[in-house]
Amino acid sequence: MHAMTIEPGDTATGHRVPDAVRARLLGPVELHAGGADRAPTTPKLLQLLAMLLIRPGKTVRVDSLVHELWNDAPPRSVRRTLHTYVHHLRRHLDPDGDRGEGLLVTSTPGYRLEIDPAVVDVSEFARLHRLGRDLLTGGDHAAAAHAFRTALDLWSGPPLANIHCGPTLAAYTVYLLEHRRNARDLWIEAEILAGQHREMLGVLRSLTTADPLDETLHGQLIRALGLSGRRSDALAAYQRLRTRLDEELGVEPCAELRELHRELLSERHPIR
Repeated sequence: MHAMTIEPGDTATGHRVPDAVRARLLGPVELHAGGADRAPTTPKLLQLLAMLLIRPGKTVRVDSLVHELWNDAPPRSVRRTLHTYVHHLRRHLDPDGDRGEGLLVTSTPGYRLEIDPAVVDVSEFARLHRLGRDLLTGGDHAAAAHAFRTALDLWSGPPLANIHCGPTLAAYTVYLLEHRRNARDLWIEAEILAGQHREMLGVLRSLTTADPLDETLHGQLIRALGLSGRRSDALAAYQRLRTRLDEELGVEPCAELRELHRELLSERHPIR
């Protein structure tokens, strides 16, 4: 805890920032401050903003920004060009120009967005994801499902959807998508354990159609069908997956799915 008191709109470094700052990365990049979306539409400025938003409140080095914006082909006057981009981004973030550096702060050896990480939707997604995992571990399946569902509802589309990503942001989108996939799988698991297996059949049918080689999703569909008293449908779903895996990848279903198949054949309950 900090010993000093920070008034609303101030930061620990003494810079004044707009009230009600909110940022989105789970979809098109947005940054709302002072009641308006301050995100620029110019591709390079938006890319620069995204680089600062993925490390809110922390300094992003100039060389990292240069690598993202130009990869291995920076312009001859790259630092001057970057400085110009920073100047224009500051104008977008504070169009009235009455807050000094405002949100975008020069911080050797780079630049920093002077915002609380909690105002970025990625932080809220991570918090809800952790909460869901804790509730699932503790056996509160319905509450865990609600936490995961709320986390997934934060997404409005592919992450950084309006950005032309360089190497750093491209890697970050992969990271976010993997976390979304994990949250989705855990949400479905929590719903099934909470007794909502019939309600999840439509969702699982849709997801397995879109991703026909995802063994986790197929396992959840087979379990949900078995729990719903549709053993023949569950066995048929397993056989379809087994055939597809063999034809396209030359592999058998994973050990967990094979055990689930044996349970269905022996008429044992598919959830242990």
